[in-house]
Amino acid sequence: MQSHICSIVPPYLLRGIAESQSNDDKARQGARNCLAHRERVTTKRAERFRLLSQPPATRAAANIHRGHRNIVPEVLLQHIADSGDVDDNTKARARGDIERTRRVTSAYQKSLKGENVDQPDPKDGGVTATKAGGKTGDDNTGDDAPPKDPGSSGFYRAVYDAKHSEDESTLPGDVLRVEGQAAVKDETANAAFDNVGRVLEFYLEQFKWKSIDNKNQHVISSVHFGQAYGNAFWDPEIAQMVFGDGDDFIGNFATCIDVIGHELTHAVTEHTSPLNYDAQPGALNEHVSDVFGIMIKQKYEDETADKADWLIGEGCLLPGVKGVALRSMKAPGTAYDDPRFGKDPQPANMSDYKPTTDDNGGVHLYSGIPNKAFYLASVAFGGYSWEKAGQIWWKTMSAGRVPASCTFVQFADATVDTAEELFGADAAKTVRDAWNQVGVTRKN
Repeated sequence: MQSHICSIVPPYLLRGIAESQSNDDKARQGARNCLAHRERVTTKRAERFRLLSQPPATRAAANIHRGHRNIVPEVLLQHIADSGDVDDNTKARARGDIERTRRVTSAYQKSLKGENVDQPDPKDGGVTATKAGGKTGDDNTGDDAPPKDPGSSGFYRAVYDAKHSEDESTLPGDVLRVEGQAAVKDETANAAFDNVGRVLEFYLEQFKWKSIDNKNQHVISSVHFGQAYGNAFWDPEIAQMVFGDGDDFIGNFATCIDVIGHELTHAVTEHTSPLNYDAQPGALNEHVSDVFGIMIKQKYEDETADKADWLIGEGCLLPGVKGVALRSMKAPGTAYDDPRFGKDPQPANMSDYKPTTDDNGGVHLYSGIPNKAFYLASVAFGGYSWEKAGQIWWKTMSAGRVPASCTFVQFADATVDTAEELFGADAAKTVRDAWNQVGVTRKN
């Protein structure tokens, strides 16, 4: 069983901090704690992503859903509806959603038990539950999908306080800020709330994709996770973002929009082309998150491809660290070089690719190779990265062309084919040249 946790800080960097004699005991212990947490959650993460690539019947039997968090916990809706500082429109929508959710959920549960139910009002989401084994209406996208959240015109965001616990069973924690509520005193909560909104706005504006599942799935985040926890991650099992406060070297996760873009893209990948989190498909999984994370950052900062720095996690390295970011897509292997956690080990070319058992077959390590290909294609196209290269990568991921066990060469071929469909033969050549430059080439 391979391990998996979608985290922004790679395990090899954490291991470097834990093992470096240049660090004090507190720093080394903090890194060990992060690595230990990763080990605790790896098995269930890997199993989820393995099952996501299985046929619907298999996923249903294992109760694995791609949209299992579509209905906001009623306690959150009630909090929004009752809050004195949430705007009136959002409160009214929450009250309506409470009523509709109860009706639709009741009908859905009765249908699963084989009970006859009355046909709900179409405004409640179009559910036409009949009997178990019968087909429901358009509330489902597949045999394994739960009923969608009815009635909502958009998603809800909510940020919770994990209160420095590392026990995932206590998540999300105590509510700090919800949709329709003004900024609160906790600046980390405000940053997480606002940046989640910016990421989802980017997906909607550029790709017509609604939230993370294209059905306005509501997005939950927890801040202040763990004691000096130097990482941020998307938890696919409970479908939410989790942010640590950082340690002596790495932090500011909620304020880095590319970090949030990266992590939420792991969730989008679940709903487009789930990639096995191991070796080359796992590196592509990380690569896709970096691609959309960097585009969101460039959009927010209004940077064209040739002017952008192409740094992932630029704001995560704290003052005093000898480095500029967690990763460089433009020049993999140059993001940092500090005796307290080592030198950035990412290669930029397939000539340096060597199979490994570390980090799920090097998923964070070898993502630098396709990362540079995307950078090269974006600069060659000119303009903004999301105008052509981003559209090609998005269509590749969302059109069902990427198998769960996809290799670099297969992914390269798929992007070349998509480029030709969208923009013509010259665009296809541009993308092929980018892959050739990083050594991802077809074998004769």
